[in-house]
This record gives sequence, C-alpha cells and structure tokens, in this order.
Amino acid sequence: MKLTYQGHSCFIFDEGGHSVIIDPFLTDNPFAKIKPGDVKVEAVLVTHGHFDHLGDSIEISKKNKAPVIAPFELVNYCIERGTTGHPMHIGGSYNFPFGRVKLTIAFHGSTTDTGAVGNPCGMLVTMGSKSVYHAGDTALFSDMALIGPVDCALVPIGDNFTMGIEDAVKAVDFIKPRLAIPMHYNTFDVIKQDPEEFRKALAGSPTEVKIVNPGQTVEV
Repeated sequence: MKLTYQGHSCFIFDEGGHSVIIDPFLTDNPFAKIKPGDVKVEAVLVTHGHFDHLGDSIEISKKNKAPVIAPFELVNYCIERGTTGHPMHIGGSYNFPFGRVKLTIAFHGSTTDTGAVGNPCGMLVTMGSKSVYHAGDTALFSDMALIGPVDCALVPIGDNFTMGIEDAVKAVDFIKPRLAIPMHYNTFDVIKQDPEEFRKALAGSPTEVKIVNPGQTVEV
C-alpha cells in the first residue's frame, strides 16, 4: 500500500490498482503538489466538514464520478451539490471494491459554509493486507487503544485545533501502529510544530516514525 502526502491532512492511498483520496484540501493548501484536476481516484474519503478537510471533495467527486464516503449528514451535503456518495456513520464499516472503511470516533467539530453538518470521524482504511488509521482532527481519547494495532497511523500534531505533540505521542502508545506519520501541522501559523520533536519523543518505541514531505510517497 502506497501513501502519497499532499500536506495538511490529505493523502492518496494506492494499492493493487485502486486509489482513493482522503481529506482533499488542495486549493489554497500551500504544500499541495497537485491540483484537484490532477486527481484520479475511485473514492473521496472525508473525515469532517471543515474547509481544510472537505476541501476540493465535491470537484474531485464529480470529475471522477467517485463517491464521497463520509458521515451521513456530510454525504448528503455533498450529494445536494451534485456528487455521488456512500453515507456511513461512526462505528460502521463497509467493504468497497478498493477495500474496507470503518468510521471511528473523533472529538472535534464538523462545520461547512452552511453550518454544522453531522459528526467528525476518524477512518480505518484497509486495502489489501494493510490497515491505515487516519485520525482526522481528533483530540486524544483513551478508546484509541481499541482501534489498533494497525500498520500505519496518521496523527495530527499541530495543537490548537487538534492533538499537539505530547498527546499525539500518547495516541501512538494507545494505537500501537507499526508506522506513524505526523500530519496537520505548519499549514497555518497557529499550528506550527517541529515534527522532529514528535520523532524524538518516540525514539525507542516499537513504532517507526516517518516524517513525510508533501509530494512524497511511502510504502506501508
């Protein structure tokens, strides 16, 4: 399974000829190496409705005829704007042609330009034999221990809106991934962090930490 980082919380997952994008904030993302029109995927996964996560989901969904996969209310919001969609909700899972998606708790918000739209979530995505947990914009919570172990955890470290480095380290201890990748940092001044501090804090841990630059691809 290959993960290509596009800055902030956006990743493209590729495995076995299947490709999906999660939280496609590309327009106005200073770190994104691609534009919405460059994206070719079979599904658009969205953890919540904030502009820096919903991002270009509607444009990408329409262009690719790819369903938006998200909590029920957010999918309905997208369908009203011309997309296709597959609504889910927290605790539920579904087997898609590309793999399995399960929605997890996330302690955050989910507001679009029209107001609050449903609940935020994290996503546990399994493609082939590999599992990746995208934590969304969550705060730390102890039930993360029920999610893992997974092959890879994508965890926010930016603080202010999400977990900071200290809580992200505790999250990794709960989840016990083989690999952890920090996300949701440095896009805005208020979430500036040094990811090396996250790596150093987990030195000696069974979890490998990789700091992935925007545009870079890593194998899980």
